[in-house]
Order: sequence, then structure tokens, then C-alpha cells
Amino acid sequence: MDNRFESVQSVRDGLKAVNYLADDGISGVVFLAERLGKPILVEGPAGTGKTQLAKSVAEMLGAKLIRLQCYEGLDESKALYEWNYKKQLLRIQADRNSDAWSDIHEDIFGSEFLLTRPLLEAITSKEPVVLLIDEVDRVEVETEALLLEILSEYQVSIPELGTITATQIPLVFLTSNNTRELSEALKRRCLFLHVDYPQMEREKEIVLTKVPGVTEMLADQIARIVRSIRQIDLKKAPSVSETIDWARTLVLLGLDSVNAEQAKETLHVLLKYQSDIAKAAKELSDD
Repeated sequence: MDNRFESVQSVRDGLKAVNYLADDGISGVVFLAERLGKPILVEGPAGTGKTQLAKSVAEMLGAKLIRLQCYEGLDESKALYEWNYKKQLLRIQADRNSDAWSDIHEDIFGSEFLLTRPLLEAITSKEPVVLLIDEVDRVEVETEALLLEILSEYQVSIPELGTITATQIPLVFLTSNNTRELSEALKRRCLFLHVDYPQMEREKEIVLTKVPGVTEMLADQIARIVRSIRQIDLKKAPSVSETIDWARTLVLLGLDSVNAEQAKETLHVLLKYQSDIAKAAKELSDD
């Protein structure tokens, strides 16, 4: 994937072509990551388009998207590789009359018996790859060590086979919702990108792009209402994806514009806690 982007503007235009509206900050980091061969650590509130950025870059490049969804307890066998023990056992049973254990050992620890997981799959792929390591802040600190060799050298060390080096450098995105502080070693290997809630005009443009049939007036009202709601002290502020869901709901209800009562009746689409809905309803009534 060397030099796939001519400029920062070409990244922005390419993302817009696949309906991802990026600013120069986002486009610039993606451009530099591709040129420098470095991963991107994308941090920010949940639902601001971090995961979608990786998906959109893959779509823009026509590259294969490989996703590792992180969770507490994720280990090497799920992230990197594991041996197909059942197949190895069958081979041992088939060769049980062999006198040379070393021959059997070399045989059963070949690539034929290796089950690749997302990280190794991205390293060994011969086609262009975008590797998405999603919600990396959910794994334990110890598990981050699995990522360090890959993110710095783009290689994997397997004791039985040796070191496997990438045939092409994947474009890597790590996303984090800041549920815990990531290690300095991991951060040092990445370019940093913070994706926050969009400005009102950009969110309006996102709604117009993502929601068929929405009027410009309705999109403008939605962006203004969501902006005012995010300024309230809430358990969970509405994400961009929830803004889009709300816009689709209003369009399905046949609305070209929305008043305070209509907004209050549909707040359950936008907000996910009853206390937040009550606060937002009061804010709309006061306005």
C-alpha cells in the first residue's frame, strides 16, 4: 500500500467518496500513517466514527479489512495464532509407527497445522490490508505486549517456525474509548488522532450524507438540538451514530422539520438512560 495517497486532500476526497466526512486533521494523520508505515491510535468518545474511519479507508483503497475486536481476556490464541491440535493428533496417530520423533515433530509444526488469527492474518496477507484493532483499551496491560512486535517491526515470532515478516505493510488503526490509560510503549509506536464530536455544521453535513430523504431544514434542526443536548450533564452524550438513527426515525415519521414536542417523543432513540431523557426533555421545554 505504498504511496496510495497523493496528498492530504486526496485522502479527504477519497473518504468523502465513500461517505465519510473527514476534516484536514483526520485526513492528514491517515496520509502520514500510510507514508511513514506507522499505526494510528484513534481515541475519543464512543460513537464518533473511529471504527468507521478504518472501514472507510479500507473501502476507499479497495483493501481487505481485518478486524480484531478486543475484550478482557483476549489472548494469543485468539489474536495471533494457535496450533490445530486435533489435526496434529491425527497426524501423530497416522505416523505412530515411525521411529524418528524429530521427523514427526517437524511435520506437525508446519504451516499446514497453523490456525491464523487476525494479527497473523494481516501480516501474512499478500493483498493490501487495513488492520483494525478495535477498542484496544479493553484488553489487559499484559496483552498489549502481543501487539508491540507487530506494530514496530510488522513481524511475528513463532517458536516452532521462526520469525514471519510481513510481505506488505498493513495500514493499522487502533481505537480506544479511553476506559483506561494505554502503555507508553504502545503509544510510542503510533501516530495519535483524537476524534471528538463534530462541530454543528459538520454534523448537519453528516446527516445530509447518511440519511436519504432528510431535508436541509430537518438536518439543521437535528444538529442544533443534538449540540444543545450534549452540553447537558448526561450519563452518556448522544453519539454521531445515534444522531443518524434519530434523523432516520424522524424521516420515517414523515417529518420535514421537528418541534419540541416531536423531539421529546423520540428522545429514546437518541438517548439510552431515562435520567438523560428527562434532562433533555426539560431542556427542550425550557427552550
